[in-house]
Amino acid sequence: MKTDLFPNSVGLVEKQFFTFGDGDDALPLEAGQSIGPVTLAYETYGRLNEKRDNAILLTHALTGDSHAAGYYDVTDRKPGWWESMVGPGKGIDTTKYFVICSNVLGGCMGSTGPSSVNPETGKAYGLDFEVVTIADMVNAQKRLLDHLGIEKLVSVIGGSVGGMQVLQWCQAYPEMMHSAVALATTLRHSALSISFNEVARQAIMNDPNWNNGSYYEGPSPDTGLSLARMVGHITYLSDEAMHAKFGRRLQDPDTHASEFEAPFKVESYLHYQGARFVERFDANTLLYITKAADYFDLEAQLSAPAPGPRAKCLIVSFSSDWLYPTYQSKAIVKALKKRGSDVSFCELESTAGHDAFLLPNERLSRMIRGFLKGVHHDD
Repeated sequence: MKTDLFPNSVGLVEKQFFTFGDGDDALPLEAGQSIGPVTLAYETYGRLNEKRDNAILLTHALTGDSHAAGYYDVTDRKPGWWESMVGPGKGIDTTKYFVICSNVLGGCMGSTGPSSVNPETGKAYGLDFEVVTIADMVNAQKRLLDHLGIEKLVSVIGGSVGGMQVLQWCQAYPEMMHSAVALATTLRHSALSISFNEVARQAIMNDPNWNNGSYYEGPSPDTGLSLARMVGHITYLSDEAMHAKFGRRLQDPDTHASEFEAPFKVESYLHYQGARFVERFDANTLLYITKAADYFDLEAQLSAPAPGPRAKCLIVSFSSDWLYPTYQSKAIVKALKKRGSDVSFCELESTAGHDAFLLPNERLSRMIRGFLKGVHHDD
C-alpha cells in the first residue's frame, strides 16, 4: 500500500501469517524428527502478475525478520531492514517484481521458534524446540511458496545467513529458481566464525536467568543476550569503520573514569546496541540460529556436478568483511562453476565491514538491478 508520506517506498505494509503442518502434514527435519503445526510470518511487496512468474524471495540475515521494506503505520519512522534496496525503481524494483520475505523457522518475529507455544504443553517450547538447520528453514519457505501458488522464482536473494539460505535453495530446489544472488556469505563457517558464535551462546547460557532455556515465565537472560549482541556486532563492523566512527574518543573528554563505566564512545555504542537488541529478540532463538549457521556446510554438495536446471548466480563480497572474507565468496564461485552454473562475481570496495550489504550502496543496487534484468524468466 503506497502513501505519499513515504516517497520512493513500498509504503505501508502488513505482516501476514501462514500455518501448515497439522497431523500428517508436519514438516520433516534434517535431524529426523518432524514439527507441526508451523507458522511462518511473511510480508509481500509489489504485485504477483497473472502468469505468477515475477516473484523474488528475500532471505534475511541472522537477526533479521520478514520486515524487509516499508512501514507498519504512518507514525512508524523505522523502515524494513532493506528499504534502500527494495521498492519502486530500486535495485529490487517492486513495480516489476512481487517480493516475498519470511521470518525463518526457529525465529522469534512471528514464525514458529523456541519462544512459541508448544501445543502439547501450552507453554513456550524453550529447549524442547527441535534442532533446525538452514535446509529446514528453506524447506519451510518452499511450503510458503507452494501456498502462494508460485512454481518458479525470478531469484532468491539474501546476505550473510540469508546468503546461506540462497545457496541451500540452489542445492535443494534449482528447478524452482531462474537465478540466485548471495551477498557476504560462505559455504561453511570458519573456525573463527564458530568461535564468535560460541562466545555469544556461552554469554546467554551463563546468565543466571537463562534457566536452561525455561525463562519465559520469569526474568529473561537480558544481560547474556546483550553481551552476545555486543560480541556479534563487533564482527559486523570493520577496523576502518570503527576508527572513523569512534576512534579513541571519550564520552566526556574533560573527565576520566575512575572505575569501569565505559568512558569510551565505542563502549557506550556497544552497550546501546546490546540494550536495544534485548527489546526485540529472543535469547533461545539466537542459540538455535547460530548453531544452524555453524552446522551449515555445502562445500562438497555444491561442488558436485548436477544434471538438470541450474540457477544463474551472482556472488558479491565486500573488501572489509572479515567475518566472511572475499576468499570464502571465491570458494562459492569455484563450487558453483564445478556444478556447471553460470556465475558472476564481484568484490565491492567498502569500509563498512560485514554489514556493508545492508547499507545504501548505489553500485550494489545497479548491479542487482542489471542482473535481474538479464535473467530471462519467461519460460
